[in-house]
Amino acid sequence: MGDKATPSRRAVIGWGGAGLALGAAVAGGAVAAAESGGDDAGPATAVAFHGANQAGIATPVQDRLHFAAFDVKTDDRAEFVQLLKDWTAAARRMTAGRAVGEGAYGGLAEAPPDDTGEALGLSPSRLTLTIGFGPSFFERFGLGGQRPAALVELPKFPGDNLDASRSGGDLCIQACADDPQVAVHAIRNLARIGFGKVAIRWSQLGFGKTSSTTPDAQTPRNLMGFKDGTRNIAGTETDRLKKFVWVGDGDGPGWMSGGSYLVARRIRMNIETWDRTSLQEQEDVFGRDKGEGAPVGKAKEHDEPFLKAMKPDAHVRLAHPDSNGGITILRRGYSFTDGTDGLGRLDAGLFFLAYMRDVGKGFIPLQRKLSASDALNEYIQHVGSAVFAVPPGVRDKDDWWGRTLFSESSESAKPAESAKGA
Repeated sequence: MGDKATPSRRAVIGWGGAGLALGAAVAGGAVAAAESGGDDAGPATAVAFHGANQAGIATPVQDRLHFAAFDVKTDDRAEFVQLLKDWTAAARRMTAGRAVGEGAYGGLAEAPPDDTGEALGLSPSRLTLTIGFGPSFFERFGLGGQRPAALVELPKFPGDNLDASRSGGDLCIQACADDPQVAVHAIRNLARIGFGKVAIRWSQLGFGKTSSTTPDAQTPRNLMGFKDGTRNIAGTETDRLKKFVWVGDGDGPGWMSGGSYLVARRIRMNIETWDRTSLQEQEDVFGRDKGEGAPVGKAKEHDEPFLKAMKPDAHVRLAHPDSNGGITILRRGYSFTDGTDGLGRLDAGLFFLAYMRDVGKGFIPLQRKLSASDALNEYIQHVGSAVFAVPPGVRDKDDWWGRTLFSESSESAKPAESAKGA
């Protein structure tokens, strides 16, 4: 990743010195032939940045994740809007395999380089960058009237043991790529650009995708050894995406049309307890066999499950749309391991990420049922939580992250200002 930088003409402070904190052309965030800008960055490994919806949602799920939640530190609306524009410009380049700004070398020796450089020579690795705004963000910049009704704070569910330092956030950026260094490079550079205006509140690295949006791909396994997400929405299922994922024109504020809502949950698994549990109990807990991933009484993973053949508290039975009035969400979670907890136990589990059209009609009723009755609860605990409104995609080279939100809030403020002047 990275072009050769021409001799710099920027000021000594420049973009890099100022400091640092996808839309798909179709509804799947399809792999596109974007400019790569590097000898090793083949066009086939880049995902289109521009589109009606942000990439990183219905896009075929990549192997690695770096997710970061930020708190806003500036009160200056114009300064923050400029940050969003700078972030968009950097994201546009990084997703195409290019270095940020004028690159990691070749500029003024007296100034910090625009790019940190650890992705030089790497391909784009299908990098996608997806931004979202949390409930607390709308307490800033006069945006209170633009907060969608569907962006609700999640209630406390039975069994939650949430760590405030790993929860919430004014905004988030999800970086997904097939190379972990490319994903980390993206978050690092966006954080550096935002220095002084935003600060990372918490972040999470993920590996081993636990859900797939590609039906013909092998269903991934979670750290408990079971296949998960067999019935996940596919990136090619435009009708289901429209029904369950994308915000429609009449769903709320106009600026969210084409966007979605994201729920992030850090779910720790009691690995040591699970590993001492019998195979039969493990399979009863999930409602699937561990080898093929077939539902109870069936032969193949994708066979239609007979829910009544499963135990009443089996995870698959409780989470199935047929048990929840048709509730369907798009999952694209990742496994994580963050060392040990000081007592010799692995700090490991699932970083659950799910996109939906309405949080109150999607995740909340589903999690209420699971948290109350799921047999899996004996082996897991939710320790981090956040929710975000994910705006529509960046349409073209002149567009930028959050433009619809800030443009709409500016327009809604004009009548009030005119009345005040009168």
